[in-house]
Amino acid sequence: MPASARRHDPEKLPVTRIRDLHYGDALFYYYQDKQFEALARLLAYDHWQRLPHHEEEAQLLMGSLYLQLGMHNEAGELFERLLTRDVPTGVRNRAWFYLAQVWYARGYLDKADAALRRINGRMSPDLEARKELLFANVLMHEGRFDEAIRLLSGWRGSSVWSAYARFNLGVALVRTQRLADAEAFLTGVGSMIADTSEMLALRDRADLALGFAFLQANQPAKALPALERVRLNGPYSDKALLGTGWAQAALGNYQGALTPWMELRNRNLLDAAVQESYLAVPYAFGKLNANAQAADYYERAIESFNTEDGRLDAAITRISQGDMLKRVLGADQERDGERAPRAGWFWQLKELPDAPESRYLYQVLAGHDFQEGLKNYRDMVFLQGTLAHWSDSMEAFQDMIDTRDRAYAERVPRAQALLASGAVDHLQQRDVGLQNELRDVMARHDVAALGTDAERAQWARVRRVEAALGGAPETSDNPELHERLSLVKGVLQMSLEDAWNARLWQVQRDLKDLDLTLREAQSRWIRVQRALRSMPANTGEFAARVASLKGRIAAIQVRIAATQEKQSAYLARIAVGELTDQKARLAAYQIQARFALASMYDRAASSENAAHPKAPAPVQKGDEPQSAAAPGPIPDAAPPAPVPQR
Repeated sequence: MPASARRHDPEKLPVTRIRDLHYGDALFYYYQDKQFEALARLLAYDHWQRLPHHEEEAQLLMGSLYLQLGMHNEAGELFERLLTRDVPTGVRNRAWFYLAQVWYARGYLDKADAALRRINGRMSPDLEARKELLFANVLMHEGRFDEAIRLLSGWRGSSVWSAYARFNLGVALVRTQRLADAEAFLTGVGSMIADTSEMLALRDRADLALGFAFLQANQPAKALPALERVRLNGPYSDKALLGTGWAQAALGNYQGALTPWMELRNRNLLDAAVQESYLAVPYAFGKLNANAQAADYYERAIESFNTEDGRLDAAITRISQGDMLKRVLGADQERDGERAPRAGWFWQLKELPDAPESRYLYQVLAGHDFQEGLKNYRDMVFLQGTLAHWSDSMEAFQDMIDTRDRAYAERVPRAQALLASGAVDHLQQRDVGLQNELRDVMARHDVAALGTDAERAQWARVRRVEAALGGAPETSDNPELHERLSLVKGVLQMSLEDAWNARLWQVQRDLKDLDLTLREAQSRWIRVQRALRSMPANTGEFAARVASLKGRIAAIQVRIAATQEKQSAYLARIAVGELTDQKARLAAYQIQARFALASMYDRAASSENAAHPKAPAPVQKGDEPQSAAAPGPIPDAAPPAPVPQR
């Protein structure tokens, strides 16, 4: 065997043979990606102590399944108990890393931090790189940018993860007001050669973050190259176009600012950057002394904002009615079936229903809280379907018990009558008699006793004739009759003697088979007697368990239904809150547009020859106005890049 084949991978559990049938049954479902079914069986088999040879492995598998199903608290408790020094170091490290990933995705940053610190030593290069990136993300989300910078500054990972590390390091440096140091890292990521959609999106994020960082630092000339590198058809193009326009405006090039803003104005009004462009365009026209065009665009902006505000009100009303999630998950349930488990805790909704409010749900679904809440709600829908199936199974079990009881009631009297008849005892006595009779035949060498019915009849007739001749008076015919009788008797006796051994063996074999059959009958007799004593108790025990489980399932169904209603209301509140924020932002933009338009009309009516109307610069978030020279903080495009799941 090669040396490489003998070495065990430290990041895997040792290969073991399946010694418990029930453990193999759980693995059968696990390897089909049926995590819920596998976990349910493992818990049941563990409760009934059916896994004596795989107890620790089963517990580790349970922890893995809890992790895959998003039950991070249960997984954490199991890992705390099981990941001791007896488990290989590589296995412990991988478990803590994956647990930290789940906690980070769920927003439990403190637990993710603690899990990452439980990793002892270095893992494989790929996992080590992902661990350090995840740790940096945790630190940055906790606001501990200096620690994140120290961690990422010593980056020695593979090139696959290098772009993520440099991006996160650049963002952390920006957050600590070290823009000069961050520029090199963000520029490197923003100008790298990318051949996948993932890397292209990361490149755009880096350029967007760098561009807005320069805008915040009042360096619009440096912001322009970075913002112009962002793709026009990418996910960050709207914010890049907005930033490009503000950079041009800050440099006094209002004609140049109109180009990206006009492009942006033709895009989806739901985006905050597009909404801001509705004010930026007339603002630029005003700076160019094109007052008529500025007024026209302000009026269009007010009209668009009014229309969108009405749509938002209608969407909020429909969402508040409480059937949003049923429509959202309807297509998903039709595709997978109500009892189909989700594909792990990382399930994502990819389709939206054809409803008026759907155009706003894209923004809502982008939120982490809504996504996690939607996963939980879908879990509850799946559990309701599973419990309904189990409830039907309980009904089937109850029908089986009732059928068994009826069969018991019908068959017991017949069985009791048969037991009372003592039929087996009579048959055993008959067997003993046959055995004694055979021994007597063998002792007398009674060949005729084993003959056929015809032979026994002939032999009996010969014996009767022989007895008759022996008692008859002597005549001249007696010698001839005796001679003829002796001849017949000899022929018959010779035939019986020839068949004696074969017939004796066959009779002995038949008696032996009969003895075995009687023993089996006696064993069954005893089992029937025991069953009559034990069956009523067993049936009663099963009936009690089924009734208890039915009650538990019904109680859990009530709890899940109540929790499902609460979760639905919670998600509706999130959605309504997001749409309310959009209404507030539209209201702020609308006020600014009306104010700017009123100012223009007032100056025109007063014959004031102003060079251009003074319009407050639009805002990107909240209600606080911003100047053209200071477009605001780095947008949402610049948090740390997440570690992709691979």
